[in-house]
Amino acid sequence: MRCICSRLVIPALLLPPLFLVSAVPPQVTVNKPTFTKDIAPILYQNCVSCHRPGEVAPFSLIDYKTVKKHADDIGTVTESRYMPPWKAEPGHGDFMNERRLTDAQIKLIKLWTGQGAPEGNPKDLPPAPKFSEGWYLGEPDLVVKMPEAYTVPAEGRDVFRCFVIPMDIPEDKFVRAVEFRPSNRRVVHHSLLFLDTSGAARKLDDADPGVGYGRMGGVGFVPSGGLGGWAPGVFPQPLPNGIARRLKKGSDLILQTHFHPTGKEEIEQSMVGIYLYKTPPTAVMHGTMVASRKIDIPPGEKNYKVTASITSPIDVDLIGITPHAHLICKDMRVWATFPDGASQDLIWIKDWDFNWQDQYLYKKPVRIPRGTRVDMEFTYDNSTANVRNPFNPPQRITRGEQTNNEMAITFLNVVPVGFGGAGAPAAGNGRRLQQFLERLGQGNAPQKPAN
Repeated sequence: MRCICSRLVIPALLLPPLFLVSAVPPQVTVNKPTFTKDIAPILYQNCVSCHRPGEVAPFSLIDYKTVKKHADDIGTVTESRYMPPWKAEPGHGDFMNERRLTDAQIKLIKLWTGQGAPEGNPKDLPPAPKFSEGWYLGEPDLVVKMPEAYTVPAEGRDVFRCFVIPMDIPEDKFVRAVEFRPSNRRVVHHSLLFLDTSGAARKLDDADPGVGYGRMGGVGFVPSGGLGGWAPGVFPQPLPNGIARRLKKGSDLILQTHFHPTGKEEIEQSMVGIYLYKTPPTAVMHGTMVASRKIDIPPGEKNYKVTASITSPIDVDLIGITPHAHLICKDMRVWATFPDGASQDLIWIKDWDFNWQDQYLYKKPVRIPRGTRVDMEFTYDNSTANVRNPFNPPQRITRGEQTNNEMAITFLNVVPVGFGGAGAPAAGNGRRLQQFLERLGQGNAPQKPAN
């Protein structure tokens, strides 16, 4: 398992809304738009989940006075589609919670800012959206916390540390959503959530005198499952209805966290909220990946390509997809070639930005029949023309865990087809399911990238 990373910079307008507000439909023509009647509904629908008091964005977009102050910037970043952040290209995968303004909405905002950003009649202002306090998804069924706080040193290389959290689950549970909450976003680069029923993590923890235990890459053993991961910009989303991750009885939760020193000592003690199904789900989701370790990018190379592929040994439904690289990647395309020769794009990101990573869930699962090949092609720009290049002048960049290294991974969340409710094998399919799970690295844990 390798990292799902993102910078500590948390720009604005990053999360999907938790509410519905009627935005201006594309067919409506407005000659003199106002904030209260035309612009506020767009901002309330797409922006204020982050742009509100107490959240990660640097200013609020709820009240007119503040919006007026930033009106020109709002017009610029929406016209360029930098905001709201949504990197997946339209027509190359149909995803839930898409944060993409329509062309009509963008033109309306531009027209409004060009006319001086008028307020309009206060009576036209819709009610401000209401958010639940604390947890984004409401009160979790189970909340766990790192037993001790960890102190991140002020200087030095990035730190990879694993923390064991006993959960004391008396019987198997099925998870519909997970929400990770760092106590100090400045220092947490990302965190991956693994499960352990063997006690191996506790032994590693006991052998290390510090809080948790140090481990880069894997967690030091084959985990019994996983609950996903978190990075700045990733918003907690429930799995599609009826689909779950399995949480086995007696499981310990292992947080493998990547810390980035900030120049002063920092304290972190993360919490995790777990949301459970009250009734048995219809299917259990598992994880795999397409990945390559063959990354060696010469300085000045503008179009370095990395490719990899896997072939599905059984029929699966693809539920979600998460492509991942570091700073100098610029283009990511993942596609499926079916046994009959037809192909379909699964996702295409033409302007990858390390600051804006997402976990993409499909509105409708994509059927991947047995024998389907899934390919990925990532393109990197290691030249001075790439403003995200961490080196000037450019240097050779190889595969590695540090932010200034590179990666090429596409995580795939799948549900085996024809294996009964909650992942139980149907008649005659048990052996193939077991082979499939072994290929994944047991349970929900993603497999190790192939060379």
